[in-house]
Amino acid sequence: MKEIKIHKLWVNKFNLIKVNFDDLDAMAEFYKEGEVSEEEVTAQYEKCLEIIEDVEFRSTLDQEEDELSCLLEINAGAGGTEACDWAEMLYRMYVMYGEKAGYKVKELNRVDGDVAGVKSVEIEISGDYAYGMLKSENGVHRLVRISPYNAQGKRMTSFASVFVHPLIDNSIEIEVNPADLSWDTFRASGAGGQHVNKTESAVRCRHLPSGIVVECQAERSQHRNREIAIEMLKSRLYQKTLEEKRALQSETEAGKMKNEWGSQIRSYVLDDRRVKDHRTNHENRNTDAVLNGDIESFLKAYLMWDGSR
Repeated sequence: MKEIKIHKLWVNKFNLIKVNFDDLDAMAEFYKEGEVSEEEVTAQYEKCLEIIEDVEFRSTLDQEEDELSCLLEINAGAGGTEACDWAEMLYRMYVMYGEKAGYKVKELNRVDGDVAGVKSVEIEISGDYAYGMLKSENGVHRLVRISPYNAQGKRMTSFASVFVHPLIDNSIEIEVNPADLSWDTFRASGAGGQHVNKTESAVRCRHLPSGIVVECQAERSQHRNREIAIEMLKSRLYQKTLEEKRALQSETEAGKMKNEWGSQIRSYVLDDRRVKDHRTNHENRNTDAVLNGDIESFLKAYLMWDGSR
């Protein structure tokens, strides 16, 4: 059913192109006969161009994993409260993007900052091509602003790292040996009333061969949290497999993909009203809109840039 759904998506896009180009062809004939204005023909032409460019962009999502949903993890960098606040701003940005794009967004794990913001947070973004759209967000994001947490009103720079993993489904087999897993339980934090304080429903799973650790406190049931933790672990193992595969294909490209401090992929300079992606040089001067989830132009610019390479 999922495969049929993906095929229907492409067939529908083709039919949309055909209908609009037929309309353009007809309007061009009507224009020659003086029945429609030049502005109407131009408007239809622009509409056709927009549809073609969107389909061309979508065609860059051609990897097997691009069709999948994703797990998105945000970690605050050095900088205390300021960095934790920046991590929460990014969290809000991705949640708002997901909702605007029609994806389902669910918080899986959260560690609040000591004063404000979050030290780390992990969310699941479900929908067709969620991973393909958001995979470009892997890396370090840099914020420059007049800090509300600084008594002198100084300009501060903060960092947060973002990791995006494909959320694997039944079409991809990842074997996990139960003997390789180490489990811990603990009390969940955050909202939830008395249940949170009385039961150890949150779980932490360590995959011994790889050293990968995942946590989940999304559900009230420890059993359900264990199931979600296994899915999160499989997704990270699959991501690791993809990175190893890419590293074999090109050591140079693998080096570019490392998430290292000081090698930020995007800068958000609020006092200068500028958000710039350092890979594609795409820039948006409306910082409020970007932080409210309007990041699709950055995602498209990256995919077109990456495809052209």
